[in-house]
Amino acid sequence: MTRTTNFKVKALTWHPYLPPVELTDATPEQLAAMQVTPSSGKVSPYVRTLAHDPDSYVTRTKLFNDIMYVKGGLDRAERELGALIASCINGCTYCASVHARRYIELTGDPDTVERIYRFGLHEPESPRVRAIVDFCEALSISPPSATNGQVATLRQQGLSDADILDLAHSTAIFGWANRLMHTLGHSKA
Repeated sequence: MTRTTNFKVKALTWHPYLPPVELTDATPEQLAAMQVTPSSGKVSPYVRTLAHDPDSYVTRTKLFNDIMYVKGGLDRAERELGALIASCINGCTYCASVHARRYIELTGDPDTVERIYRFGLHEPESPRVRAIVDFCEALSISPPSATNGQVATLRQQGLSDADILDLAHSTAIFGWANRLMHTLGHSKA
């Protein structure tokens, strides 16, 4: 039984160490990379910071979208859970906040996130969530520490090999993204 809760995950603000590209000063390549159109007046400081290198930003965005938003495969909410677990392990409070909110939006159930935030990663009540958390935690701490037993448990919980690969991808890209955010700036409440 899911209990009703007033738990909310607070949105944070990310502040770059380097000055982000100003839209008024951006090159045509930077504007194209950020997909700036006449109707898009607000582009995040993170995107504008990454746009200093438009080619890398475009490559990153395509890979990110292919991992997190592709149709089919692992459910989107569970991809967000993988990103949340990686972000918790890596200490990226900004990404953890974003992906916790997305997980709640997609599932309509804040209980899993509330349990993670209040009690740590070892309190999810669902066996499927427990299997996902254990696998993503192992991948985030040290990729070789993920075990065949964890993969077998994911299979027992109904994940196909393709789903497990999607989960590994969402966890891995946030291992990278968290570190990139940490080196380029910091978050504040």
